[in-house]
Amino acid sequence: MSTNMASHAGSHSGAGNMSSDMQKCTEECFNCHSVCLATVQHCLQMGGKHASPEHIRTLLDCALSCQTSANFMLHNSPFHARYCGLCAEVCAACAQSCEQMGDGDAQMQACAAACRRCEESCRRMANM
Repeated sequence: MSTNMASHAGSHSGAGNMSSDMQKCTEECFNCHSVCLATVQHCLQMGGKHASPEHIRTLLDCALSCQTSANFMLHNSPFHARYCGLCAEVCAACAQSCEQMGDGDAQMQACAAACRRCEESCRRMANM
């Protein structure tokens, strides 16, 4: 799925008058969306605290938030900055939730890292 999303973002990266910051943010959003969905599957297989409703809900909220923000940027919506601001908040919460699962889980570390990159990129977009 991440390959399709990355190519989807890339196929639109030259479209319209998208700034390089917006292109990067769109790519970070699609990547975070994909990683969060993969992490949901990982957490459900792990069970226990990984499969807690709060953690799964946070992962899904983050995936949906990232997808929505990317879509708003792709069609150059005048509302994209506001969506990016909210997306940054959701990404921060998701990164924190993944970090609380422990240091030994590579999938949790990868998800937290993707969320932190997306958070940073979305904060830049929200402040433009």
